[in-house]
Amino acid sequence: MSPNAHITSHRKPRRTATQSWVVRTGVAGGVLSTLAVAGAGSATAAEKPVEATVEMPAVNAALATSIAQSAAATQQTSFDFQDRAQQDEATSKVEAAAKKAADEAERKAEAERKAAAAKEKREKEEADRASRATERKSLSTKSAAQTSEDAATAASSSSKGATGSSATLVSFLEAQLGKAYVMGSTGPSSYDCSGLVMAAYNQIGVSLPRVSQDQSTAGTQVSMSNLQVGDILYWGPAGSAYHVAVYVGGGKFIGAQNPSTGIVERDMSYSPPTGAVRVL
Repeated sequence: MSPNAHITSHRKPRRTATQSWVVRTGVAGGVLSTLAVAGAGSATAAEKPVEATVEMPAVNAALATSIAQSAAATQQTSFDFQDRAQQDEATSKVEAAAKKAADEAERKAEAERKAAAAKEKREKEEADRASRATERKSLSTKSAAQTSEDAATAASSSSKGATGSSATLVSFLEAQLGKAYVMGSTGPSSYDCSGLVMAAYNQIGVSLPRVSQDQSTAGTQVSMSNLQVGDILYWGPAGSAYHVAVYVGGGKFIGAQNPSTGIVERDMSYSPPTGAVRVL
């Protein structure tokens, strides 16, 4: 007996030729069956070409429609964005213009407020100056009136009861009251201011210069508080006087006043004279 006789063999038993043929036949049959099925499918597909050509255009049309719709939606979205951007830009411009207009209006308003304040200040200053000037004028007028009143009081004893040359002078002047004032005239129907004074003094033999400027320096200067009947009163600076008249006593004077009033008798307070000269 062989020493390996008790060890079991691990070899697979050989197949018989018959079994191999069956297996090979089955495999071949499966392959042929598969090919037959594939061929049948191909034949079926080949037999129905019309159905394939009908379905493809439908698919292509749907796809084209979808693409067209997508493109239209994209284009509309682009238009919407552009429109919104234009609206935003227009809104920004409007807001900027409105702000600029508001700033300009505020600047103008501020300038007007400043101008109004400056005008109000000027008007107030002018009003204050005018008020002060009025007060000074009032005080000056009161002072002149008081001076005239004092002069009239001082000369009241020498009223129209004058005698001699003074009485003749006053009588002539009173006879001329109401006659016309005519520039350059020396009587007898009309006079100007210096013509009347010259004519009055001619009545008592006193010769005077023709014009008021010279008559204001023709005699001795006297104060307004020491007047006598017959003194020549003048208005304006001595030597440059623009008007003259004659003091007749009682705080009054007679003179050719102006074209509107003619020859009149007035109180000294009516128009206080600047000074006086005495020629008698």
